[in-house]
Amino acid sequence: MAIFIGVPLLGILVILQSTLISRLTLLHGAADLVMLVVIAWALQKRVTTAWHWSIIAGLMVGFASALPFGVTLFGYGLSTGLALLLRQRVWQVPVSAMFVITFLGTFICQGISYLALPLVGYSLPPGEVFSLVMVPSMVLNLLFAIPVFAFIGDLARMLHPAELLV
Repeated sequence: MAIFIGVPLLGILVILQSTLISRLTLLHGAADLVMLVVIAWALQKRVTTAWHWSIIAGLMVGFASALPFGVTLFGYGLSTGLALLLRQRVWQVPVSAMFVITFLGTFICQGISYLALPLVGYSLPPGEVFSLVMVPSMVLNLLFAIPVFAFIGDLARMLHPAELLV
């Protein structure tokens, strides 16, 4: 059931991110709403489809972006892996884990994107990319992290209700 909800939801989020969210910039950085949803979904306790959502989101964003195919898929996959690792082994407070994975996931996805830019013919200075794109993107992602986590938490509780003890 969660996959059937995830595909249209992620499709709408990719459209929203590529049209509206990408215009809300801080310096040259923009929030990655799809990455935040994938991370928030992976941090939910009863969710078993985190990898599915990560692959679907990576493919959709990969088709919509100008980056080489697979770059976003790889970045979202690493972020999902970190989120699942924190969910299973380390963290008991998922909101804190959301902040940590948002911080790390932003730098992972932005770093992989930066490393892939020469493949499409772009060369940018690393200092400017870090200060004008990565850090502002991380700030915007951290601002959007709580509302996204709350929305996805409600969606996960609706799709995966707790078992009733009789």
